Amino acid sequence: MTKLTPIESEFATTEDAEAYDAWFRATIEARMLSKTPGIPHDEAMARMQAIIDRPKKA
Repeated sequence: MTKLTPIESEFATTEDAEAYDAWFRATIEARMLSKTPGIPHDEAMARMQAIIDRPKKA
């Protein structure tokens, strides 16, 4: 197990980084192989803007 510093990586160890990378790649591959329709860009942007515009809870 190789420890990483915050300057090198957002992960504490190389194993953490590799586990995240494997999860991320599997998630993207599954989505690319999925037959369900995606969200149109305009709709995705509107959803994100609604989140940004929400008032922050104190």
